[in-house]
Amino acid sequence: MTVLEIITITAGLGGLVALAGVAVLSRLRTLRAMVVLVVVVAVLATLAGVVAGIFKMAIEGSARDTVLGVVAVGGLVGLAVAAMLARRVVAESGRLAQAVRASDYVAPQGLPAELQVIADALEESYARERSLEGARRELVAWVSHDLRTPLAGMRAMVEALEDGVVTDPATVSRYHAQIRVEVERLSAMVDDLFELSRIHAGTLKLSRARVGLADLVADTIDQTEPLARAKGVRLAVSAEPIPIEADAGALGRALGNLVVNAIRYTPSDGVVELRAFQDEDAVCVSVRDACGGIPEKDLERVFDVAFRGESARTPGKDGGAGLGLAIAQGIVEAHQGAIGVVNDGPGCRFDIRLPLRG
Repeated sequence: MTVLEIITITAGLGGLVALAGVAVLSRLRTLRAMVVLVVVVAVLATLAGVVAGIFKMAIEGSARDTVLGVVAVGGLVGLAVAAMLARRVVAESGRLAQAVRASDYVAPQGLPAELQVIADALEESYARERSLEGARRELVAWVSHDLRTPLAGMRAMVEALEDGVVTDPATVSRYHAQIRVEVERLSAMVDDLFELSRIHAGTLKLSRARVGLADLVADTIDQTEPLARAKGVRLAVSAEPIPIEADAGALGRALGNLVVNAIRYTPSDGVVELRAFQDEDAVCVSVRDACGGIPEKDLERVFDVAFRGESARTPGKDGGAGLGLAIAQGIVEAHQGAIGVVNDGPGCRFDIRLPLRG
């Protein structure tokens, strides 16, 4: 019997053992059994090769028994180690499963490296989900209050008009104008909520095109100039003509939200500065106001959905739902950019940084 024949026989026997092992493996449902089966298959395949070798070398008597005994002992040792390994894997997996089922998940420590990565990732995911759930609850309570107030006022005015309590033309006209203002405010609030829900759901679709940054800034100024004029706030603009790949509508909304926010919290005769420029391989847009600054403890929470901070920066009755900064952050991040805020001079400065090429 040639060496090639021995190899062929060994491969054939090993293949049959492997096929049988795969068939059995598909029916197993526990890690312990799977690990033990893998070792059994390996031992049997090795034993098949040893038997083929014995036939090749015509080993008989005590020598054959010795070789087979060594292989058997090795196989038993392998099975024992496999059983211990399976027990460890099952125990550590059970720890992870028990932690996941707990109401307040905390990643167990000391797991095997692969399971530890999964446990830590789950802890981050749970923490993020708890944070989002808390924000959603606060947002529902917050928006419910903001909806209830104008609705109550509109109901009172409508009832007064219907019951004939108000009849003089001047008051009727004033009521109609006020109702229109509140309807537009509620409509804007609903639009903000819809946009924010798309951002959080990851369904915000961008229609990127090549646009000029200076044109985008100019459009933003055109839209916000009436509000600034009514408030007595001056807008100072400096924008470089830089072409970028962006969704003009979405990014314009983000810029508009920042500028409107700056105007609302800047006192009369104050200045809101809007700058757009290139910084190496990025495009930067900054909006600086004169709000008096934001407490350091609140800076990192400015973009939170349900955060209003101190009264100095709490939206007034014309401030909408106060979701503008959260929406701006979502739009910027959808463009693979970053947005931040720092205290600067007489107020604070919001900075947007976008990749030069999307």
